[in-house]
Amino acid sequence: MEFRLLGSFEADHEGESVLGGSRRQERCLLAVLLLEDGRVVTTDRLIDLLWHGDPPGSARGTVHTYVGRLRARLRPYAVAIETRHRGYALVPGRHAVDVREFLELAARAAATGDPGERLRCHDRALALWRGPLLADVVDDELRGRLGRRLAELRLSALEQRAEILLAMGRHEQVLAGLTAPWAGAPAVDGSALTGSSVDGSAPTGSPADDLLSRERLVLALMTALYRAGRQAEALALYRRTRRVLVDGLGVEPGAELAALHDRILRADPRLDRPPAPLYAVRVGDQWLPWSAGGHPALEFCNTYAGWGAAPTAGSDWLRGYPALAVWAGHHDLADGPVVEALLRRAAERPEEAAAVLADARAFRSALYGCLTDPQDGAAFGAVAAVVQEAGRSAVFTRSGDGLAHWRLPPTAGLRLPLYAAARAAGELLADPRRFTIRRCPSSGCGWLFLDASGRRRWCSLATCGTGPDS
Repeated sequence: MEFRLLGSFEADHEGESVLGGSRRQERCLLAVLLLEDGRVVTTDRLIDLLWHGDPPGSARGTVHTYVGRLRARLRPYAVAIETRHRGYALVPGRHAVDVREFLELAARAAATGDPGERLRCHDRALALWRGPLLADVVDDELRGRLGRRLAELRLSALEQRAEILLAMGRHEQVLAGLTAPWAGAPAVDGSALTGSSVDGSAPTGSPADDLLSRERLVLALMTALYRAGRQAEALALYRRTRRVLVDGLGVEPGAELAALHDRILRADPRLDRPPAPLYAVRVGDQWLPWSAGGHPALEFCNTYAGWGAAPTAGSDWLRGYPALAVWAGHHDLADGPVVEALLRRAAERPEEAAAVLADARAFRSALYGCLTDPQDGAAFGAVAAVVQEAGRSAVFTRSGDGLAHWRLPPTAGLRLPLYAAARAAGELLADPRRFTIRRCPSSGCGWLFLDASGRRRWCSLATCGTGPDS
């Protein structure tokens, strides 16, 4: 049984509608129980919601009648409504609810540190929305009472998705993603938000104006418009946003939005695109690949732009020894003070650091071959040799919390980051998760990632421009 609330109310079982012909208030009552996800809703609250605080004298009996009808309609599908504590609750079961899936995806996006996976969660969550919450069941007043948190989460997902895409240099997708209808408003692209003319003279009060109070969303859209060569529309969007904020809330745009407006007026060249590799994160003074693999050994293999047949200039993050040392610290394979000491020593002994860097690159190539082809005995042998070397350098010690662990001591010298990567590789190769490693099949990508579900085909960052299979 599937219930869909993010849009018109739908209840299906194996593709067939279950509640067709039922009264609107019956569907509204069921929707309230579904939104509460197993929690008790008192009869008094149901009456208040169904009749907007002005119920008839027969309201309590009518609610009982509605519940009885719903129970009869849902019983064949193992969906039960129980009477509890002066109210009712929908018994958790095998039925699916799009609101529950949306909340789970929003929580997963908030918990992950991988921008690519966060983007994937946002995309899946936003795709669940087919229109306003319970579009054919409730009016705007009741929708506001029932769905304020959901509306806030949806807007936050839109904002965060746009910011991630801008960081990736994909402003076209920001514009495309904001053209879908939003809560009954016109298409939310530059033309809809800026009005019918670029001078910003369109009247306020349209449904789209509600979005203009979300300054993060306006920031992202103005930036995307500017990068798409639509400077006039970006400036018109600012003017309309300012008018909505001043007239509706009595406040001027925030400092960040005003600063962006000024930069667009000056055609600041730094706005054209982030001056960074497409899939990188700044750590200290080094650019490292975004985490997309799910394990340090896989992150060590991945590059900025994937493992295409013809590597692009600057696509490799492992260009110098400092990047190797900072990478080890970024993935918690070496402590901060150790990384700082390694950087100082590398500056003092550049030839030794260059030799370690060459070994690290060779190890990475062997590890990639070993992970993508389990039958490659030569690659495994090359990896195993470095793993064993790292094992001989490690010491078994106890930390302040009383837990013992293997640690690479400073005596490992400049090879410490390489040994750290080797130890991570050895642990992964001895872990059953090794069988869940997948390689993005695009000829221009090839990122490695863990796929515990066994359902994904493409990497979560979609460096090749093709999204992951769901």
